[in-house]
Amino acid sequence: MTDRKIQAELASAERRNFLKLTGAGAFTVAMMAGAAGTLWSDEAVAQTAKEENEREAAAEHTMTIATAYILGASRSYPIMQLDFKENIQNATNGKIYVKLAPGGQLGAGGALVQKVQGGTIQAAQHSLSNFAPFAPAADLVNLPYFCGANQKFVNLVTSDAWKSEVHPLVEAKGFKPLYYVVIDPRVVAVRKGGDAVMTPGDMSGVKFRVPGSKMLQQYYRMVGANPTPVAWGETPSAIKQGVADALDPAVGALYVFGFKDILSHVTFTQAVPDGQVFSCNLEWFNSMSSDIQEGIEFAAEITSHQNLAKVPAARNYAMAELRKSGVEFHALSDDQLAEWEDAGGHQKSDWDSFKLELAGSMDVFEKLNEAASTQGRYYVHDA
Repeated sequence: MTDRKIQAELASAERRNFLKLTGAGAFTVAMMAGAAGTLWSDEAVAQTAKEENEREAAAEHTMTIATAYILGASRSYPIMQLDFKENIQNATNGKIYVKLAPGGQLGAGGALVQKVQGGTIQAAQHSLSNFAPFAPAADLVNLPYFCGANQKFVNLVTSDAWKSEVHPLVEAKGFKPLYYVVIDPRVVAVRKGGDAVMTPGDMSGVKFRVPGSKMLQQYYRMVGANPTPVAWGETPSAIKQGVADALDPAVGALYVFGFKDILSHVTFTQAVPDGQVFSCNLEWFNSMSSDIQEGIEFAAEITSHQNLAKVPAARNYAMAELRKSGVEFHALSDDQLAEWEDAGGHQKSDWDSFKLELAGSMDVFEKLNEAASTQGRYYVHDA
């Protein structure tokens, strides 16, 4: 039998098993087998189905966790959803069965935040930018050069100051943050045909795609660009057509969302983290017994460690794939980074109103700023 025929038969078996599982309502099993690369094997699929069915039947509670990303995305975008599922199930001694809803099945971004807040689902992964309209204090991370570098972001969100000052404000909106996901800082990514952006001066006249965040719009204006709000779903076509010249997601997101063939240069400016969070419905969490609550929190800590370890590998994979399409990457010197910070950093008075609104007082903000700059117990690699 030729290699081509073998591959065709394996692909046919994968399709058959996937359709059989999803048709029977066993979507989680199909996703688990697909992520493990075992959909071609009837025996392996049956084993996966048996294990999942036994876990679900033995559990006291089902916890639905929704994300915008397919299960294999952690290779370049380390949200670790399969690991989180496994860790929760094990750390609660099987009392919770986690049903994943990956790939945007239940929505993405703000739609997932809304479902968590309303109790439609128990937990979800989403960006802190999408979290901000529902829990405004979380928007503090978008202050430029406050916690843009990975290490400063981790220092901040794992600090006692963040937990004592920000978490109560988030919980007042009905959420419990489970763990903060490090992806990488946002970058300056330029469309094909454009020149590399190395200094704020290079941003002059650049139509920079921004999300709805007022803070990000103000920052890009301060560093010389022309902020151009574009909905995320319309961004690839806007970049292709020149409606926007550049955009700022982390490298992993650029790869996952298919920008590799329409970009020329990516510069690591380290201004703002492309931070994510797994949020949980607080009322549901509080309804669980104390041992289950402790198990979920321990699972979150374990998964956070796995996420931090995965960051450089995920970044390298995304960069290698983007380089194949001709994308060039540019790291900045300390002097160059200082020029960006001088032009738009949070130390400028332009940001005082945001600090007061989000932190409540300048004293609280300074406490958080000190936490971001103080090495905590967690280490993460910086781009």
